Amino acid sequence: MTNSGFLPNSPEARDIAYHVHGQTDLARHRAVGPLVIERGEGVHVWDRAGNKYIEGMAGLWSVSLGFSEPRLVEAARRQLERLPYYHTFGHKAHSPVIDLAEALVERAPVPMSKAIFQNSGSEAVDTAIKLVWYYHNAIGKPEKKKIIARENAYHGVTVAAASATGLARMHADFDLPIDRFLRAGCPHYFKEARDGEDEEAFSQRMADELEALILDEGPETVGAFIAEPVQGAGGVIVPPRGYFERVQAVLAKYDILLIADEVITGFCRTGNYWGSETFGLRPDMLTCAKALSGSYLPISAVLVNDRIYDALVVESERHGIFGHGYTYSGHPVPAAVALETLKIYDERDILAHVRRIAPRFQTGLRQFADNPLVGEVRGVGLVAGIELMADREARRPFDPALRVGAQVAALAEAEGLIVRAMGDTLAICPPLIINEGELEQLTERLGRALAKGADWARREAILQ
Repeated sequence: MTNSGFLPNSPEARDIAYHVHGQTDLARHRAVGPLVIERGEGVHVWDRAGNKYIEGMAGLWSVSLGFSEPRLVEAARRQLERLPYYHTFGHKAHSPVIDLAEALVERAPVPMSKAIFQNSGSEAVDTAIKLVWYYHNAIGKPEKKKIIARENAYHGVTVAAASATGLARMHADFDLPIDRFLRAGCPHYFKEARDGEDEEAFSQRMADELEALILDEGPETVGAFIAEPVQGAGGVIVPPRGYFERVQAVLAKYDILLIADEVITGFCRTGNYWGSETFGLRPDMLTCAKALSGSYLPISAVLVNDRIYDALVVESERHGIFGHGYTYSGHPVPAAVALETLKIYDERDILAHVRRIAPRFQTGLRQFADNPLVGEVRGVGLVAGIELMADREARRPFDPALRVGAQVAALAEAEGLIVRAMGDTLAICPPLIINEGELEQLTERLGRALAKGADWARREAILQ
């Protein structure tokens, strides 16, 4: 039953009746219903009532080239007419998957050997984790299987990917995490640094704590460390100076693989083609998805280096098969769209555009640091987070039950801007093609929402 007030048989009422939404308060959804988006163009989307919004989250960090890019639509149409489906099992292939694998390996931030295709970021992370286990069996180290991930990490929602994820809401009542997963500290300098500890010292402490964890568990049991260059859904947490340099020194010392989860940060988002380039990661495996196809069709990839691939060959020869793969691995239509996406990045020099406009984006958001609701503004390239706090100086958060982040996100929506509230952090991640005028509108609308949010908080006695 619902008191939502939507007309019977309206899309909103039917959504409530038949559709389960991910990452949604399902009880609240029965009352408030969905915002039904009908179309998109460029950085804008329109709802069923004709209201126009700047899509300030690029969908889910992902619609890099905006909505209704005709070249991507045409790439899908051409491929559907030519070869609408084929698989890659048992020595089968097709031109789009071959071309895409080559393009990704050529563009990798460090030397890579092969690409393995999946359908989502979660599946890519799951695959990488399986490969850690397969690899260590292949090289005769069957005990070296534990995966270290970080607090506030987000790596997906499949069983293994959600176990790597360091967010309690992704574990609660799903009987997660499963065993073999360890948790390292979150490198959030603003919230976790000790008094008098600068960024370099904080990074060293994070590395020292990681090494202590490895030694406590036994280095011979730890197979891999997985990390997002920027922790996305965990709050857009940008690593402090020296962090990955020190962490990678620890991993090398104990022969622990590094998996870079580039599902959000890949393809120009951070001001380099890969987040690994921005922050100096040298991964053994790299996962990507989202902007790989501009999110026009589902596709993801895992890139593996020679060290990993050579072991896969040896072990698959022993078994007579590499026993992994999906029905839609390297599906020709998403692969064709992904290839066209990569071509557009190159031809339009999207990276240069991001580098040109990102400073204005970051500077514009940092003006909100003085808003009484705001604890910290952080970001890099064209991704940012604004964390709302009850007391900035004491670094004291709001009571989660107050839903302050959700309230401000709703106010932004009323201003014609879609952002995402992850608890009390507002994530902003516009399409890479956003121009100066659209960026100015985004900033103005967000500013009005924050100002109204502060007024609301005062009225509700949430702020003094």
